[in-house]
Amino acid sequence: MGITTAYMVPHPPIIVPGVGKGEEKKIQSTIDAYLELGRRIGEEKPDTIVVISPHQTMYADYFHISPKEGAKGDFSRFGAPQEKMEVSYDTEFVKTLSGVAEEKNLPAGTLGEKERDLDHGTMVPLYFVNQYYTDYRLVRIGPSGLSFMHHYELGQCIQKTAEALGRNTVVLASGDLSHCLKEDGPYGFKKEGPEYDKAIMDIMGEGRFLELFDFKEKFCARAGECGHRSFVVLAGALDRKAVKSLKFSYEGPFGVGYGICSYEVLRKDASRSFKDTYAKKLRVKLASLMDGDAYVRLARSTIEEFIFSGKKPAAPMGLPGEMYFRRAGVFVSIKKQGRLRGCIGTIHSAYDCVAQEIMENAISAAVNDPRFEPILPEELEDLTVSVDVLGETEPVNSLRELDVRRYGVIVTKGEKRGLLLPSLAGVDTVEEQIAIAKQKAGIPEEEDVSIERFEVERHIQ
Repeated sequence: MGITTAYMVPHPPIIVPGVGKGEEKKIQSTIDAYLELGRRIGEEKPDTIVVISPHQTMYADYFHISPKEGAKGDFSRFGAPQEKMEVSYDTEFVKTLSGVAEEKNLPAGTLGEKERDLDHGTMVPLYFVNQYYTDYRLVRIGPSGLSFMHHYELGQCIQKTAEALGRNTVVLASGDLSHCLKEDGPYGFKKEGPEYDKAIMDIMGEGRFLELFDFKEKFCARAGECGHRSFVVLAGALDRKAVKSLKFSYEGPFGVGYGICSYEVLRKDASRSFKDTYAKKLRVKLASLMDGDAYVRLARSTIEEFIFSGKKPAAPMGLPGEMYFRRAGVFVSIKKQGRLRGCIGTIHSAYDCVAQEIMENAISAAVNDPRFEPILPEELEDLTVSVDVLGETEPVNSLRELDVRRYGVIVTKGEKRGLLLPSLAGVDTVEEQIAIAKQKAGIPEEEDVSIERFEVERHIQ
């Protein structure tokens, strides 16, 4: 037992007759596909149905799994309060899944429920399932703002849970495609809309799940999709499984893409480990960025290893000797397409050598800079990294002793201390340099401060 079938499904409320009031006939292909889906699930008689819905509780950094014994819902907000349903949750599955996720250090669980009632991303697919079969228990999960890899790992956890409990399980990945197919659609027309839909239907119709990782966040946002992360969870739930893929339908008469595909699990297939394959593929691509400066290479490789594994790597062999014996403060700066994405450093050495200093600050710049969200795996190829090794600091008695191109500055007032590196884009005068350093330290601009200067040894990718 375990996951036997999975489906990619849309969730337009209009296809529920009580909501559509005849308008649903304009997407009859979707309805026909849904009826066939419902019939197949009815024949299969699953113990548990897992629905991943982008319209249930969602967090930026947490996968929410609906708690308690069950829930109710209706289509009142769509003008059809008479269309209602009630479901029972598979509480044992939920508890086990939460534990499996915790073991994998994946942020997922039942905390923080905002809305108990069923959402339409859950109810639309269940409306058609319920016409043929109702003797199941439900697990309802919301995607998150975490990376595609995290969503794939959630799918792996779902698979592991289903197999551990011996549950005959069906997975429904609920999500519409682009909302930008027509000028009179919900978000107007954008060329990325039909591009996204064509790509997704090709990929999902053939079960080529590896390609789901190749979609850029900016492209997905421009396309106005809502289901991509649900589809990645589905892919993870089918990790290392050979499947029979079938494309049922696709249409978009209202400016929104609706696609339905099915996946019948056939057998184990180790070659279909898409997260691992993607990680290897990305590492090969990133390797081409590793040539050149040893300081930058160490910072970048540390960032990549930590983002992939969540573990700090050991200092590598073969670095220039000075990096093992030299001690100094170090700043690691990360930019994405020319814009700052993270920067953390130490004024004076905090570790035994420059190599260790670089590695620690590289990780902090990637995931601990409070100004930014942690870097995601899919961002790595768009990043550039620089390393500034700080020289000795010396006090400054006059602003004439400063030079924004040559010297960085440290301003101090009591326990408050702010630093600004030299030769930064947009910082053209000493006065600007001092003002920004004060701002970083939380020192009012009008306050007098003591000033130190330092030079840096800059290593650039």
